[in-house]
Amino acid sequence: MDYQLKYITPDIKLSSYEDKLFKTEVVFDHHMLVWFISGETKIIQADESHVFRQGDIFLIPRNQLATIINYPKDGLPHKSVVMHLSTDRLRDFYAKLDVKPKVVSTPKIVRFGNHPLLKSCLASLIPYFDMQEEAFPENIASLKITEAISILRTLDMGIDDVLANFEEPHKIDLATFMERNFMFNMPLEKFSYLTGRSLTTFKRDFHKVFHTTPQRWLTQKRLELAHYQLSKNNRKPVEVYLETGFENLSHFSFAFKRHFGYTPTTLAEGGR
Repeated sequence: MDYQLKYITPDIKLSSYEDKLFKTEVVFDHHMLVWFISGETKIIQADESHVFRQGDIFLIPRNQLATIINYPKDGLPHKSVVMHLSTDRLRDFYAKLDVKPKVVSTPKIVRFGNHPLLKSCLASLIPYFDMQEEAFPENIASLKITEAISILRTLDMGIDDVLANFEEPHKIDLATFMERNFMFNMPLEKFSYLTGRSLTTFKRDFHKVFHTTPQRWLTQKRLELAHYQLSKNNRKPVEVYLETGFENLSHFSFAFKRHFGYTPTTLAEGGR
C-alpha cells in the first residue's frame, strides 16, 4: 500500500494513500477534526453510517467505536488533514471560560460541509507539511488549534457539550453495549475500557451475562449479522466482511463455512 503519513506536530497530520481500499476499526482517544482534500470515506457506527467526500469537514468525537473505510476517488489519492483536539488542549482552552456542558450519552459525528472558515483554517496548514528541516513552532500549532476550536464553537452552539466534557467512560450495562457494538473488531481491552471496567472485570461480567467467552460470542454474532446481510439485504461478501468485524475476506469465508456449512458466496448467489 502506497501510504504516507506526515506530522507537523503530534496533533496535526496529513494522510495520503493511493491503494484501492484501507479499512480500520478505531476508538479515538481525542476528538478528530478532519478535512478531506480528495478521496472518499465511509464511517460505520452502531446506529448510523456516514459517507464523506472531497471538501467535507467533520468532527469525530473521542471514545466512539467506528469502522472506517477509505478509498481513492476519481483518480486522486485519499488525502486528508487531521487535527487532534486533545483533552489537555481543550482543558486549557475551557479553563478561561464559564462553560457547564450537558451530558451527552453518545456524541454523534458532526458535519460542517465545506464551511469556508474551517476550510481556511485547515488549508493554511498545508504549506507546513512541505517543510523539510524546520520544526513547526509549537506556538503556531497552538494558535491554529485554538482557532479551529473557536470556529467550531461559532458554527455549532452545542459543540461545548462534546468538547468540554472531560469525563472518562463510567460503568455501563454490558449487555446493551455489546449488542450495539459487537461488529467492531476491537481488542477486549477497548471494550472493557468503554464499558467502564478493567479487563478482568469485563471478562467476569461478560461470562455472567452471556455464559460464554467474549471471543466466541463476538464471532457468532458477527457471522449471524453477515448471514442476515447476505440473505436479506442482497449484499456481496466483499461488502459484508468489511462491516461485520472480520480482518479479511478469506478469514471471513473460512469462518462462515465452518459455522453454517456453506460459503458466503453460495448464499449470496442463492444457493441456500
